[in-house]
Amino acid sequence: MKAGQFAIAAALAFGVSAGSHYGHAHDVFHNKLNVRDYPPSNASQGCGSCGAYTIWYTSYGEATLHAPPPPATTYVAPTSPQTTVTITSPVCVPTPMVTSCPTPGVYTIPATTITVTELTTVCAATTTSVPSGTHTIGGVTTVVETSTTVVCPYAYVTTSGGVTTSTILTTTYVCPSAGTYTIAPITTFVETETIIIYPTPTSYAPGTYCQPEVVTTITEIDYIVICPVTSVGAPAPVATTSAAPVASTPASIEASSGNKWAITYTPYTPAGACKSAADVMTDMATIKAAGFSTVRLYATDCSGLQNVGAGCEAEGLMLIIGVFIEASGCAGAQQQVTDIIAWGKWYLVELIVIGNEAIFNGFATPGDLAAFISSSKSAFQAAGYTGMCTTTEPLNILQEYTSVFCEVVDIVGCNIHPFFNGDITPASAGSFVAQQLTIVEGLCPGKGGVNLETGWPSGGSCNNEACPSPVNQQDAVINILNAAGSQSVIFSFTDDLWKEPGAFGCEQTWGVIQIFIET
Repeated sequence: MKAGQFAIAAALAFGVSAGSHYGHAHDVFHNKLNVRDYPPSNASQGCGSCGAYTIWYTSYGEATLHAPPPPATTYVAPTSPQTTVTITSPVCVPTPMVTSCPTPGVYTIPATTITVTELTTVCAATTTSVPSGTHTIGGVTTVVETSTTVVCPYAYVTTSGGVTTSTILTTTYVCPSAGTYTIAPITTFVETETIIIYPTPTSYAPGTYCQPEVVTTITEIDYIVICPVTSVGAPAPVATTSAAPVASTPASIEASSGNKWAITYTPYTPAGACKSAADVMTDMATIKAAGFSTVRLYATDCSGLQNVGAGCEAEGLMLIIGVFIEASGCAGAQQQVTDIIAWGKWYLVELIVIGNEAIFNGFATPGDLAAFISSSKSAFQAAGYTGMCTTTEPLNILQEYTSVFCEVVDIVGCNIHPFFNGDITPASAGSFVAQQLTIVEGLCPGKGGVNLETGWPSGGSCNNEACPSPVNQQDAVINILNAAGSQSVIFSFTDDLWKEPGAFGCEQTWGVIQIFIET
């Protein structure tokens, strides 16, 4: 089939949440001295275009990605003498490359490698075959059960001087009643049967991405090839538009499905023992079905790297892995560094977090933690890891020791829990997280920031205006996902009944998977 003239160029938009400074991350912190994300001490161990049209790339906002132009695509004619046609297609972000092949022949599209330093949303190319006529394509499709306000990114297309350009915008749409809504679709007319190429908002987390070399034989005139981009040490791209809603996903959160980046996971039973490999595999399938793309694992115990890693590999998920520091300090965590290197499946690893609230809990001094991050990162890199390393603390700790952290982390990690600020309600949880993230992103210039632990409890007592309940938990989590889900790790997969109740009696009740999967 012939390619149509409707070609969309890639464009990049950077969005920064704005808002006033709420101060420190929490008014009352959850005490991890007695309530740990690490298992109880008795937990068992071991365990570009060639003639048909021109593609224009437009960037919006401050440029942060730098990559050399990719090598030329070479076309080898199928008959002698051979003819070489040079094609150049600049790739400024890890967007699938669109190549138009004007005549039959053998085309070699070279490999391209790009490094992304912060979460980036781009217009990726999507194709569909349509007959002649007017067609409505793209947009964001969501199903709601009642009147709902949806906030979502969408691709906006403009044409000027014969050049078609697309960019990412955000819209707030009020769905007035129950039903299926397609927000911000594109309408186009074609005269004949055509392959239409249209933009789809797609998000990429920090990491190194590569498009492998593609050699393809084309037998048709004006054929379009879109080369996929796969990830190395970073997650597979996650489309921010949703297809037809999955029946097992509650309609109330369907609007958030494009913002579900990651969820925390601990491989323990309610009693604190290690889960079996089979149970972990089932959990990873559940996380995948819920729409998340990444799993955060705190430590290496309970064969977590092996079992969770195997589950993630089977389900196409990525991992944020951790080196947990407890009372024995940085020295006591060295074995976990060794365990990670021995495991060595770097292609599954999106980020390594060295320490989780270690300073806040008094388990490490800022200087000791900084030195441990540096030495651990060097060891990982020597073993072949090319991704990012960080640590994570509440915001007030990061603010106090910014000069220490900025020297050793590749991206700033923060745990942002709106519940522990008593002035925050479930309805304001998302805006609170987004505003706190704005502060985090500004701490270490050029390094960006991520929220590595956030959520809302379903049980316990109120912290002033912040009250736990299943309904409040769902409302808060949806608001967080809508406002900052693409930069936030939701805490946690299931309730952690092996913990002590802790402050406000809520530490056991942060499990959220039931919100996303109907039982």
